Amino acid sequence: MTGSAEADIKLWTAAGLLLFLSCTAPEPSPQQARASTPSSPVSTPPVILFVGTSLTAGYGLDDPEQAYPGLIQKKLDAEGLRYKVVNAGVSGETSAGALRRVDWLLRQPVAVLVLETGANDGLRGQDPDATRDNIRKILERFKAQRPQPKLVLVGMRALTNYGKDYGRRFESIYPDLARETGAALVPFLLEGVGGVPRLNQPDGVHPTAEGQRKLADTVWAVLRPLLG
Repeated sequence: MTGSAEADIKLWTAAGLLLFLSCTAPEPSPQQARASTPSSPVSTPPVILFVGTSLTAGYGLDDPEQAYPGLIQKKLDAEGLRYKVVNAGVSGETSAGALRRVDWLLRQPVAVLVLETGANDGLRGQDPDATRDNIRKILERFKAQRPQPKLVLVGMRALTNYGKDYGRRFESIYPDLARETGAALVPFLLEGVGGVPRLNQPDGVHPTAEGQRKLADTVWAVLRPLLG
């Protein structure tokens, strides 16, 4: 997982003035009332926030919209589901890096959080207990937001070269935390893509545009039922 990048006014009403005007001003005609009624503000669609690594950011693709979050936006639009996808994937980021970004990420209300992190921890052989703690803290911070967003946790697997014990400890992070926090679980983001040459770029790690379409289908299968 290489690459770089890290990448609303308080409206106070003059209640006394309004009361005075309502008592002294003549009642407006229906035509005047219609003309003076402000138009309803255009509401912004709820946000589905994707936090992740280069797999989410779309590293190596010709167009970032080819990454699975962008493809999920197309699925939402096709079904008439009014949500806005925000892709906050950062290439090379670890779970610790994602945790450091939480305050910034929480500046906007989030309807759904899709969290894909830990892949780089596994690549570097970092302690699974530390990764677990970082991911737990991220999920807990988002759960504390009001209104509370729905949570989707995206699972990853470790490389086999760190041994079976490491692999078991790492892979257990995701189902354990999903049960603990009530998050919906995508068991493995790269299901059917990892290790398939034609679906990956020459580095053998990052999915091609075709591979990303499969990632989108994998995540959509878990995300769609949460959207009503």
